[in-house]
Amino acid sequence: MTQNSPVNIKALAPSLERLLSRAKHYGASGADAIATHGFSLSVSVRDGDLEDVDNSEGRDVGLRVFVGQRQACVSSSDLSETSLDQLAERCVAMARLAPIDPYCGLAPEDHIVKKPPDLDLFDTSPSSPEFLKDRAHALEGAAMGVKNVRQAEGASASWAQSAICFKTSEGFSDGWLSSRHGLSVSAIAEKDGFMERDSDYDGTRWFDDLKTPEKIGQIAGKRAVNRLGSQQLTSGVLPVIFDRRVSGGLIAALIGAISGPAITRGLSFLKDDLGTVILPKTLNIIDDPHILRGHGSRPWDGEGVGVKKRHLVENGVLKTWLLNTASARQLGLATTGHASRGIGSPPGVSATNSYLEAGSQTPQELMALMGNGLWVSEMFGPSLNSNTGDYSVGVAGFKIENGERAYPVSEITIAGNLRDMYKTIIPANDLIFDGAIVAPTVLTQGLTIAGL
Repeated sequence: MTQNSPVNIKALAPSLERLLSRAKHYGASGADAIATHGFSLSVSVRDGDLEDVDNSEGRDVGLRVFVGQRQACVSSSDLSETSLDQLAERCVAMARLAPIDPYCGLAPEDHIVKKPPDLDLFDTSPSSPEFLKDRAHALEGAAMGVKNVRQAEGASASWAQSAICFKTSEGFSDGWLSSRHGLSVSAIAEKDGFMERDSDYDGTRWFDDLKTPEKIGQIAGKRAVNRLGSQQLTSGVLPVIFDRRVSGGLIAALIGAISGPAITRGLSFLKDDLGTVILPKTLNIIDDPHILRGHGSRPWDGEGVGVKKRHLVENGVLKTWLLNTASARQLGLATTGHASRGIGSPPGVSATNSYLEAGSQTPQELMALMGNGLWVSEMFGPSLNSNTGDYSVGVAGFKIENGERAYPVSEITIAGNLRDMYKTIIPANDLIFDGAIVAPTVLTQGLTIAGL
């Protein structure tokens, strides 16, 4: 690996200082500005040959200004002084024409982070197209080495780094660097004229934490082979186990339902459940922005607010909404430090590292407890009614009979209500922090299966 880090924070700061200065000059009563510098490199191979090399780099700035209780946001990838001056002037003019928003404004000073922690998010390990190409070849070769795998697609190795810098007119100024290394491949298995596809992927902040190409390729190949001979199930009502690969989606749906904007608009099936039991009383869902090298870790939120580890659900009880400053003001509460800031829009809301705590039973023990049911290993196009919690999704996986995997299944849909599903969740002990929102394998009861 030979390429040095192409991103830095100091190069972004002067653009933000100019934006804030010019915004004040044109009449803004307050403002904040964000700049990002991103670099990415990925290499894909197919059938032993190089398929694609993607190398991209870009700098962007975003400005939000306030004129009283009116706000506007603009963005640009042109960081020249002339462009920044025009950007600030245009943004202030837009704010003057915007409708009054009684909840907009900078975060309160007493919520702003004072000593941001170092979360070990930036790996200085360099890379190169040649190095990534070798890893992509190893990935493809490992998948093709699995018996009955006929083809590997999308064998790709990637490396990315980014810098973010944020400043406000009230004096907050900070930034951080982050990195990401990734490997992914899809394998196509064939037997007796039937073909199935599956994949594996790994992405980490640090290169040393990444699974080897050989391991990822073998997993993708074995998964594809295990799906050969898939059948449909007869329609009915069955207990369902969600594999760790997909169970995080159930937690993501809960997080969406407790986000401040969903609550303020009344568009959440959990809008009346703060302080009530929504999960079994032994279960906890935690949001922790301070996990070292975590996928969703951050030293402060999109408004410069300090962040901390929180129980979203504690002993089954829903403990908090996820709030930025605007949604907190609307609800008469304090921000929880969950603002997320894009380049060209006001702060939204997002979780950090959210996870359902692991249980004590192995996945195999959950299958034994289930007896007969469905193991879901892949989901397609989930549909959620945000008002009612009604949920449906196309799935593939395995039929479970007498506590054991019997045969692969596909082309089926499962449906239920998330309220009911959450109350029956039993987590396994296989939690791995391989994403920002994760859960162990979980068992749920009483879902409707639509098949034959």
